[in-house]
Amino acid sequence: MGSVVEYKGLKAGYHCGYCDSKEGKASCGMWAHSMTVQDYQDLIDRGWRRSGKYVYKPVMNQTCCPQYTIRCRPLQFQPSKSHKKVLKKMLKFLAKGEISKGNCEDEPMDSTMDDAVAGDFALINKLDIQCDLKTLSDDLKESFESEKKKGKKKEESNELIQSQDVEEKLGSGEPSHSVKVHMVPKPGKGADLSKPPCRKAKEIRKERKRLKLMQQNPAGELEGFQAQSQPPSLFLPKAKSNQPKSLEDLILESLPEDASHKLEVRLVPVSFEDPEFKSSFSQSFSLYVKYQMAIHQDPPDECGKTEFTRFLCSSPLEAENPPNGPDCGYGSFHQQYWLDGKIIAVGVIDILPHCVSSVYLYYDPDYSFLSLGIYSALREIAFTRQLHEKTSQLSYYYMGFYIHSCPKMKYKGQYRPSDLLCPETYVWVPIEQCLPSLENSKYCRFNQDPEAVDEGRCKEPDRLQVFHKKAIMPYGVYKKHQKDPSEEASVLQYASLVGQTCSERMLLFRN
Repeated sequence: MGSVVEYKGLKAGYHCGYCDSKEGKASCGMWAHSMTVQDYQDLIDRGWRRSGKYVYKPVMNQTCCPQYTIRCRPLQFQPSKSHKKVLKKMLKFLAKGEISKGNCEDEPMDSTMDDAVAGDFALINKLDIQCDLKTLSDDLKESFESEKKKGKKKEESNELIQSQDVEEKLGSGEPSHSVKVHMVPKPGKGADLSKPPCRKAKEIRKERKRLKLMQQNPAGELEGFQAQSQPPSLFLPKAKSNQPKSLEDLILESLPEDASHKLEVRLVPVSFEDPEFKSSFSQSFSLYVKYQMAIHQDPPDECGKTEFTRFLCSSPLEAENPPNGPDCGYGSFHQQYWLDGKIIAVGVIDILPHCVSSVYLYYDPDYSFLSLGIYSALREIAFTRQLHEKTSQLSYYYMGFYIHSCPKMKYKGQYRPSDLLCPETYVWVPIEQCLPSLENSKYCRFNQDPEAVDEGRCKEPDRLQVFHKKAIMPYGVYKKHQKDPSEEASVLQYASLVGQTCSERMLLFRN
């Protein structure tokens, strides 16, 4: 079945949950009776988002809190130190039942932020490098002073040159194990035992080659070299950092046979015809109620079964299983986290032709200490990478909206590398390039080319498809029978928001 939508138009002057403005929010919306995954993919790439079957697009230059579509690039993603702490915390809990003390982080798809990952990652990485260089500088300084006291000015200048080479390598990200820095001089073999021995260039070259072979085969024997006592080096312990554990290694690290807990993640299609979804519905719904009441302080009458079904179980997306798609197919799913036989968290996701799109997360507040929001986001990033192995075009993780003007929603920018969608030309721009502009203004055009326009805009509205009185017709035919001027304005507004491609594929229902 194709996409059938009913455009509802502009809704302005209503309450905003981000800044608590009573009349500041503005968006356009439509009811999706059904929708193909490709149409929804194209829509979210134009700034749309779904809540149940309602698909909406913020009016970016009018709304109080502009909401920018954000996507992470999982293929280049590297977990931060804070992310690694969350993954290690989960492994300790599963292995030994250990419960870490300290602040708990809320879920990424909610209006909360983890202070542990707040701040600009680019700055954090820069500070890490500076700290490494400071430690190195302090060690070198001691060595220089020691040499200076002994009148070794020539060797001191050599050490300075070497330290500059080291800083360049650290700054460029190159492996540093091939650089040798002399820290504390060894006793020499000459008459003056307080001086280090002279070393010939040939010996230095052999030493470098030996160290290189050791890096390649640290456990084995070195061919052509005799085992020698290893000279002190600042860089050998750092060699491991050049090959960090992958996200998958950190998530799937093996547990002991007598592990305290067992965690299982199940992907279940959102469909009451699916037996697994149907059998777990009651438990999943009870978890949702517990979460909404504890985390969002919702009264019981606002988190009933009807609200839950409409919000997180009803989806307009038509399930598809093409031969070149992922094994699970495309559509809407619940990713259930089962701990020791019970559900403790559910991530609602859409699997689309080019991405995994996160919709919502709810979890058991009793397990807040596990930082399930961050943990589930990392699992979803790893899941996207897994799907990419078979379906190469599926390579992005969409996190919903990034709201720079709302401090509690800026955390999404910490999953790097990531891009923001330009609200005028609908091209993706790295978030690092967007942040300076957002510091100056809530609403920004990210595309720096002043001549650039929306290439997907609707140029031929008469080709838009209309579904009227059980008949499908181009808008050019439909408008000849319409006398209400507001009808044309509404249809043209819809066409400008969905773009030419979707306007020709989707059927716009007109009553």
